[in-house]
Amino acid sequence: EVVLYIVGFIGILVPERERAGPAVNRVLAENAGMILARVGLPGHGGKVSVVTLVVEATTDEMGRLTGRLGQIDGVSVKSGLAR
Repeated sequence: EVVLYIVGFIGILVPERERAGPAVNRVLAENAGMILARVGLPGHGGKVSVVTLVVEATTDEMGRLTGRLGQIDGVSVKSGLAR
């Protein structure tokens, strides 16, 4: 069976960084093998964080990662895949 890995991006908004940040970082650490690049920027007054990831993963892996991130209270996730 051929496994198709694709390159994509994930944008993560963490409005309550102090509360949700540790859970987001835990999920990202557990999935570090698929993350090619990560940029994190604090937002207004350091309370909001924006994280952008470039990933190489299967569509199933990407779906699991974005699903887990989206289950964290208050966190918003959007993703896109290369064709």
